[in-house]
Amino acid sequence: MAAPTGAPAASGFLGLRAESRDPGAPGRRRARGSRSRKKSWKRWAGPEARLGRELGAFLEDVGLQQRAAGGLVAEKPDESLFFLDTGSEEKDQKLNRGKEKPLRIDLILQPDSKVPAPKDILAHQVPNGKKLKRKQRLWEKLAERDVVPREQRLLQARLQKAQLATAEASHGQQGAHGQGAGAELAGGFYDIWSDTNPLDRPLAGQDAWFLEQTKKQRVRRPARLETKPSELPAVEVIPAGGSYNPTFESHQALLLQAHEVEVRRQKAEEKLQRQLRFPTAAEAPTQETTFQEQCEGLLEESADEGGEEEVPDEPPAPGATPPPAPLHEKKTEQQRRREKEAKFLEARRLGEKAARCRRQELFQLRSIRLQVKRREAELLCRRRARLAKRRAEATKPRRLGRLKYEDPDQEVQLSTELAESLRTLKPEGSILRDRFKSLQKRNLIEPRERAKFKRKYRLKYVEKRAFREVTL
Repeated sequence: MAAPTGAPAASGFLGLRAESRDPGAPGRRRARGSRSRKKSWKRWAGPEARLGRELGAFLEDVGLQQRAAGGLVAEKPDESLFFLDTGSEEKDQKLNRGKEKPLRIDLILQPDSKVPAPKDILAHQVPNGKKLKRKQRLWEKLAERDVVPREQRLLQARLQKAQLATAEASHGQQGAHGQGAGAELAGGFYDIWSDTNPLDRPLAGQDAWFLEQTKKQRVRRPARLETKPSELPAVEVIPAGGSYNPTFESHQALLLQAHEVEVRRQKAEEKLQRQLRFPTAAEAPTQETTFQEQCEGLLEESADEGGEEEVPDEPPAPGATPPPAPLHEKKTEQQRRREKEAKFLEARRLGEKAARCRRQELFQLRSIRLQVKRREAELLCRRRARLAKRRAEATKPRRLGRLKYEDPDQEVQLSTELAESLRTLKPEGSILRDRFKSLQKRNLIEPRERAKFKRKYRLKYVEKRAFREVTL
């Protein structure tokens, strides 16, 4: 039999209404709102939140005391917190012995926080530390048993082979070397780069090319790598006028150098403008000057045409026979004898003349000495000029590429721009650009310029439909 509609919930029957619930089911919890919303702040503002705020304030206070005083103020003695000031320096020194009042500038430079920096654990870690410790313990145990490590045994065997190989050549000398090598290896230390390295003794006397090819000897460093490309220092000291507090004379000298640079640059620009400027109305060519230029050389040719003309020799026809050569008569014996006597007399005359000149040169020793001295002085001057030219060119940048080296702009301040102190000084220039120019000036890299962007295709501008509708 069904229970009535208005029966209580304790009857054990499930009601048919919407607000009715199962009497045996546990009590349903009340729906709670989100804690992230503002309307639920007051709902959760209870004793727990107040306790959390107090705990946070306490921790902030403790951190402030640690940063400011180096610990809790309540645990500090009074002597470290207070400084007696009686108004008299003598009394203050007696009362505050060992506690000198620091200067304000020292207090500014001190760090604000007295909490020590956290220890960098990574800085104290050693790669493969545990493995190295285990190896060290193993070596100690082997040393107690008089066991030599494998690397040491190989070195000793190598030295013994070397001693046996060279014993036949020099027995006495090898004995001394063997004792020295054994003494060096006994301690386990020797200089591998020294000339008396015990490991290099077996290689003595062998071919250098064989040693280089078998990688038993280092390749010699070329001499060209030892010479610097430029004698300029890596860091050049700026002139005295570039200081933040220069003297009047040095600053004026620096201003004069900058002025000369600007004058040369202005003259070059004016010269380029004169060469490229369009001629004025007074300098423009007229019809008369144009006609005169066109008639240049025509008047002289017409004058030459009025004179006599030279008739060139006509070459012989290709089919004609050449004229016969003139016949020379045969010389007689008398003519040949006379020519021979004339040649002999001429050679004799020249020989006597040369001997006479050599005898005369004995009386010209003073003039010859003067000529030799002048020639030597001239050669010495030329040699000095060549050396001076080489020294001057050694400090100049060379032409390493298609571009020419250009000195950077000189960093100079006017008299009105000089700073009164180092703190108010404004930085000028760039360290990176200065180092880059120094490499170019010392011929380590070629002068370069910034790469220019070259567009491959022409830009195409498209007007969007939405924008076109708004503008219309």
